[in-house]
Amino acid sequence: MFADAASAFGTEVAARGLRLVYGGGSVGLMGVVADAALARGGEVVGVLPRDLFAREVAHSGLTELRQVAGMHERKAEMERLSDAFVALPGGLGTLDEFFEMATWAQLGIHHKPLGVLEVGDFFTPLRAYLTAACEAGFIAPEHLAPIAFAREPGKLLERLAGAWRERTG
Repeated sequence: MFADAASAFGTEVAARGLRLVYGGGSVGLMGVVADAALARGGEVVGVLPRDLFAREVAHSGLTELRQVAGMHERKAEMERLSDAFVALPGGLGTLDEFFEMATWAQLGIHHKPLGVLEVGDFFTPLRAYLTAACEAGFIAPEHLAPIAFAREPGKLLERLAGAWRERTG
């Protein structure tokens, strides 16, 4: 289920002529996304810290693979290269990157939309948390507004494109 959704997302990104920017690994769901985008002729840019190159997890077939010093530089470079951010089901790294980009948006460091590809009900607890945090006053409603949730890759990308157009005029 998760791999199928990741593949569908990568295929949709490439079909729309969008560039995929991600962490540069060959494993996990993001490796599946990258492979699907590449198979459809898409442009895929990876950003990988030097120490992960040594572990041989770098994807060797990318359009471009950028090497950076560490994880903080990786996130900054991915933010610089991206027009929007999407979370697929994942673990701590997914949450770290997603919430850092959400926090940067809250602080006005960037004004780019964020999206969550809901697969099954994987992100239902996250949505409940965000709603509860908003209702409790920990997150202002306007800081949740840039986050779009969708179950289909095409719908998510349409929402992100619409949000991008609104922000950039």
